Amino acid sequence: MTLHVLDPSSEIAAALGKPAPRLTSLQGKTVGFISNGKEGTVGYFSHLDKLLRAEFGVAEVVVRVKSNYSAPADAPIVAEISQWDAVISGIGD
Repeated sequence: MTLHVLDPSSEIAAALGKPAPRLTSLQGKTVGFISNGKEGTVGYFSHLDKLLRAEFGVAEVVVRVKSNYSAPADAPIVAEISQWDAVISGIGD
């Protein structure tokens, strides 16, 4: 009897992108929050919004909620990311 073992992994390695350059300051910047939509993110992001504005001078906070907590961010959210200076993605249960 012959046993065949199959490897389901791709033979093609995905191209890796470069990390974005680090910000020297958050002063006057726009920060985007991407929430998974679970209840635990509401209070967390609200507190973080206040902290970023008061302590770091963030000018604007944009909150977007994914339509499905277990899937990647929706295309319209991904399209907006380039307009933000920094992004925070959060989960909560």
